[in-house]
Amino acid sequence: MPESQHPIKSAHLKIDLSIFIPSIISILLAALALIIFPQSAGEIAQHAKAVITTRLTWLYLLSGVGAFIFALWLAFGPYKNVKLGAEDETPEYSTPHWVAMMFTAGIGAGIVVWGFAEPVFYLQSPPFGIEPLSNTAIEWAHMYPLFHWGIIAWSFYCVPAVPIAYWLYVKKSPSLKISTVCNDVLPKHGRGLIKTLIDIIVVLGIIGGTATSLGIGIPIISAFIAELLGIEDTLFVKLGLLFTWIILFGASVYRGLKKGIKVLADINMFLAIFAILFVLIAGPSLFILTLSVNSLGLLFQNIISMSLWTDPIEKSTFPGDWTVFYWAWWIAYAAFVGMFIGRISRGRTIGQLIIGVLGWGSFGTMLFLSVMGAYSIHLFANDILALPSLLTNEGMPIMITKAIISLPFGKVVLTLFIILCVIFYATSIDSAAYILASICSKNLTGDQEPLRSNRLIWAATLGLLSAGLVVSGGLDTVQAATIVSSLPLIPVIMLMSLALLKALREPQ
Repeated sequence: MPESQHPIKSAHLKIDLSIFIPSIISILLAALALIIFPQSAGEIAQHAKAVITTRLTWLYLLSGVGAFIFALWLAFGPYKNVKLGAEDETPEYSTPHWVAMMFTAGIGAGIVVWGFAEPVFYLQSPPFGIEPLSNTAIEWAHMYPLFHWGIIAWSFYCVPAVPIAYWLYVKKSPSLKISTVCNDVLPKHGRGLIKTLIDIIVVLGIIGGTATSLGIGIPIISAFIAELLGIEDTLFVKLGLLFTWIILFGASVYRGLKKGIKVLADINMFLAIFAILFVLIAGPSLFILTLSVNSLGLLFQNIISMSLWTDPIEKSTFPGDWTVFYWAWWIAYAAFVGMFIGRISRGRTIGQLIIGVLGWGSFGTMLFLSVMGAYSIHLFANDILALPSLLTNEGMPIMITKAIISLPFGKVVLTLFIILCVIFYATSIDSAAYILASICSKNLTGDQEPLRSNRLIWAATLGLLSAGLVVSGGLDTVQAATIVSSLPLIPVIMLMSLALLKALREPQ
């Protein structure tokens, strides 16, 4: 029966209140604490972040390496040809549409923000004891974002995506929930309670990771708009922007997966490709190309040491502040992006899914970051803009705005980046709200969509927590929210991997 034909009274029967109510209460309490007591709540979050990054760096680094190895084994091992669907089934979405939805859901506008800004942070505080602002620091500053947004990052998404797709389209599971995947490896005693707890952890992780993206992005886009319109960048402007976004997100979520999210993803991929080509052609093309090739060599030469670098002797904060933060961000995002990729991968084999996600995902992020990062470094190296000083004295939003404005047709380009960011966030938040609503639904099959009211509630909830992060302010608080929300998801993803291994080894 189509959704519109369900009686209104039946809507409540489709929401799993055992997951929905505890999750909503937890998120509302966190959002209110950030809004009412911004300083105290921020300090608590940052203290928790400090504890995790100083004591559990090893755990996050091993999680990254483990996810990459497991993904490679799935892609090239004995189960690579297992079809995620019927044997004669063709992919539900064409490869261009599939890549666009996968990429925009998994990255968001964070790639625009960090594309220009991340190298500047590393110029000031480079890894491995390199002298700040030196020529060597320049090379490593351009390369390190490629590592943080590359193949290990996308491996985190692959690990949950395969079991979700397998359960939906091979085992014909009636539920788009991670707890359903974990069912067969959980103890029989108390299994129902454990499954509910898993789903709540997943919901909170998704909210934490997605709200982090908005918490980072809103000040950036607000600064863009203030520069473009010549107005003061106030808290009111930031919250107004957030409110506008939630309306846009809600409209897309309301339309659903194929009519809303797919269309926005296609538009965004076109804009992203245009932005890359414009900066490459209008900027210092030769410098961008030569620095990018150099960074690829530096990455391949050092990827193992970077993946396992805890800095136990010097005890610098670089691994915890950056690599652990990024791995935590990918883990927090992995539940929802993995579920989303699994949901849109019907008809593909396990090998096709892994290779597609690792290949296209890494290629897209590394290409964008190479071009934008090299342009920022060009501005610094040629004394066009003192980006490190701008970052220290004016903050990241102003620094990024100045970098973009320095391009030919600066304000036109800034407008393009505003549109790019807004749609990037729309697709990410839409996808997150869609998955959150799916987790909080009962008996939702792989070809069904959750109630529209359920999707809209989650879009609004994401906006409220994001508002709390904006009010509390500061990159440290936003990073802390990601790291804290990611930690409980590590054992959940491990359970999913064990459940997938068990299912694949069973006779079909």
